[in-house]
Amino acid sequence: MPEAPLEDNGSGLAPGGEGWFVVNVREAQWLTTENGEGQPTGSECPFESGRAEFGQLGVRLHVLPPGETNGLYHSESAQEDFLVLSGECVLLVEGEERRLRAWDFFHSPPQTEHIFVGAGDGPCVLLMVGARPAGWTVVYPVSELAARYEASAKAETHSPDQAYAGFEPSRRGRPSYWNRLPWADQY
Repeated sequence: MPEAPLEDNGSGLAPGGEGWFVVNVREAQWLTTENGEGQPTGSECPFESGRAEFGQLGVRLHVLPPGETNGLYHSESAQEDFLVLSGECVLLVEGEERRLRAWDFFHSPPQTEHIFVGAGDGPCVLLMVGARPAGWTVVYPVSELAARYEASAKAETHSPDQAYAGFEPSRRGRPSYWNRLPWADQY
């Protein structure tokens, strides 16, 4: 297996093709989503690029400011696992709320409804890992609990495009709170 070249796409390094690679999170590409006022609502380091996607296992870091979600309440047909690396968040899972702190681990079997909401005094950093089997599906249900956090779909759908219609697309770049993240003093 050849080594994949790393290319700077304007927001950090990403694989320029298939193959193995090593990249430091501080140097990797980042995507940031903003609200209508230009304030970051979340950022992620996907480790993949449009030219090289992981076919079997998705891995990413997600950073949530307090009060922001990492997406809409949903369930998937594949297993996912999450580890809080720093900060705090609220996990909405199967209609319940659970407070998570650094080093808390959440295992999500297939068909488990869930989403995360940043909490505490600063950004929450989550390591996210998910299986990518053939025939993968997702459901975005309507949830009264998730709606309290603005994290519920307007109508149940199996389409990510429909669920996220009207949301701002992510842009390449690090979030404005980058310097407050745990590794900032080392960068």
